Amino acid sequence: MIKPHGADQLKPLFVYDEARREALLEEAHSLPSIVISSAAAANAVMLGGGYFTPLEGYMNLADSMSVAQSLQTTDGLFWPVPIVNIVDDVSAIEGASRIALRDPNVEGNPVLAIMDVDAIEPVSPEQLKGMAEQIFATADPKHPGVATFTALGGYMLSGPIEVLNFSYFQTDFPDTFRTAVEIRNEIKERGWDKVVAFQTRNPMHRAHEELCRMAMEDLGTDGILIHMLLGKLKPGDIPADVRDASIRKMVEVYFEPNTVMVTGYGFDMLYAGPREAVLHAIFRQNCGCSHLIVGRDHAGVGDYYGAFDAQTIFDERVPEGALEIDIYNADHTAYSRKLNKVVMMKDAPDHGKDDFVLLSGTKVREMLGKGIAPPVEFSRPEVARILMDYYQIVDGKQ
Repeated sequence: MIKPHGADQLKPLFVYDEARREALLEEAHSLPSIVISSAAAANAVMLGGGYFTPLEGYMNLADSMSVAQSLQTTDGLFWPVPIVNIVDDVSAIEGASRIALRDPNVEGNPVLAIMDVDAIEPVSPEQLKGMAEQIFATADPKHPGVATFTALGGYMLSGPIEVLNFSYFQTDFPDTFRTAVEIRNEIKERGWDKVVAFQTRNPMHRAHEELCRMAMEDLGTDGILIHMLLGKLKPGDIPADVRDASIRKMVEVYFEPNTVMVTGYGFDMLYAGPREAVLHAIFRQNCGCSHLIVGRDHAGVGDYYGAFDAQTIFDERVPEGALEIDIYNADHTAYSRKLNKVVMMKDAPDHGKDDFVLLSGTKVREMLGKGIAPPVEFSRPEVARILMDYYQIVDGKQ
């Protein structure tokens, strides 16, 4: 199986030894503590699960600025996005060398991790804005990732952590949330060698389904990892439980047994386009996948990125040998009325716009909200039913 990024073995920071974990939870009662941001909590969950191998904790300011500028830490590790813990008030932990990090997303703010404090560094609004512009390719405060990142606070906490739980992800999504450790183990158990990963934060329509099938066939893989984001999204995005149900139904009805793993990971969406695509590649390599599908406007939002910027970054800014995972470049896929099947639009140069079944997101939502199923060429009826039920509830509350 493919090696993890920057290491021979996966490095999950979750404390698997039960006695050690209980001792740390007991110790946490006597430690200074701080409630961290949702973004930092999601980073802790990803570190805990081995997704961010070989990192051992949160980056300091020098590493964060180096990653933002040059996609590598100060010691040369290739990495696309700063993994940070930024807070707005450090009065409760000033002078502490060891602290408890409390979860903002679970009632009562339980301890999520224990951190050895290497540094507490002030970070200025100008530094945050500068890093944001490099990470997101814009400083526009309307960009959801920029807005979140620049509002995190004025102090950066860095140092190694030991993770004590997986926040709400394990309890809210027990059948779907999986660590990189668990995914690697399941790939081995299934006897798979070549595995392609499909990233999604949305329900999967017919075109997504067929794209997965195309990638599996073109690459000759043993299976596909459908890997959905379970964390925070921008307003208007479909909740994780609804996406989970619709994707599972599609796989159950339309894919051959033992060809698909439906799983999810505990991370808040960055909407960082090309940079986030590279991060997706790193943690899918850590999951044991040999390939990642990178499609049109991968991890994008609005009009901030070119349609294929998330593909070209792998050629332009990823040094040769920096990653072992390979990228499967995908064009926009749609149902062809001429060919009576889903195709990549680049593979149908003789087609005009009217030869494809194309629906805007707004149009699809409008139809679903009225209880009208999109055409079967666009969405499987079983998937459409789940989405119709959701949108009729949402629209009924508005």
